[in-house]
Amino acid sequence: MKPELADILNQPLAVGNASIAKRLVMAPMAFLGNIAFRELVQQFGGYGLLFTEMCSAKRIPQENRYRSTYFRWRDAELSQLVCQILGADPLTMALAARRIEAEQFFGVDINFGCSKVSICRQNCGAAILNTPDLAAKIVSEVRKAISIPLFVKYRIGWQDDPRTAVDMARRFEDAGADALTFHPRVAPDRRSRPAKWEYIGKVKQAVAIPVFGNGDVFDQADCLKMLMTTGCDGVAIGRMAIARPWLFAEWTEGYRCGSEIYLDSALRLAGLLEAHFEAPRALRRFKKFGFYFSASFKFGHTLCSAIQKAETMTEAKEFLHQFFERPLETVSRPNLNFFS
Repeated sequence: MKPELADILNQPLAVGNASIAKRLVMAPMAFLGNIAFRELVQQFGGYGLLFTEMCSAKRIPQENRYRSTYFRWRDAELSQLVCQILGADPLTMALAARRIEAEQFFGVDINFGCSKVSICRQNCGAAILNTPDLAAKIVSEVRKAISIPLFVKYRIGWQDDPRTAVDMARRFEDAGADALTFHPRVAPDRRSRPAKWEYIGKVKQAVAIPVFGNGDVFDQADCLKMLMTTGCDGVAIGRMAIARPWLFAEWTEGYRCGSEIYLDSALRLAGLLEAHFEAPRALRRFKKFGFYFSASFKFGHTLCSAIQKAETMTEAKEFLHQFFERPLETVSRPNLNFFS
């Protein structure tokens, strides 16, 4: 009998000294996984964990959660919220992790996956994979500093060789990581090629800690295939969760909705962004959301273009209403031109 996706995703999973109820989690995403978007996802439910945006470890010890753009949260989400940190100095990363534990987050996530030029020039993110000893030292120092679950998000490396990814997985486990989120693309690849799921399987076979697969999961069939073919313990959803924030509830709890969910969720996010951010920042984040959201429609370029031209959130909402006045034509798989 073919296994049901929800049956797999709803199995509890031990992560370090804690446990999550569901194996479908929201991948950490810079700029996109903001406090407002997470609140929208929490309203739908169905996830195992949420992750913050990428936060600078240097700033965290002195950061004011109510003024910070990135290091901010709602107390209602803390029990299922992991804070992702970015940095190149082991002791700085450890200090940030201590603050995160003191604030009662579920866990800490170390970013070794971001391959943006501006980040890698600082020897942060995926750049650290070029110095495996430093990467392992960072994990080790953070592990010594905290008792809450420790995650590591990383890529294959800078060369297309699964042996590198396997070696790093073992190093991270030995250094004290409780779980890995593995995105099987080389660092320079900005999603121009398909993710190499077979590498996830190799990583999973190499370690005893949980491994979350990440990359190119667009529907429930993809999710089930990743779980069955790689043996990974869970799946981290990124871009598709932005396009359809109710996805977690749909895949794990059988949530059903009509076409009105698209307009409703976009308007709800706009309102939440306005509640959490001043106007310019709220609009910038909504425009970023607009790229991914538009991928669900046959004529999504029209919607995306209109949102990008909006000068105020009021204008953006007006464009939404205008677009959804016409008969809605969705696509079964997203237009990947919006996902680059």
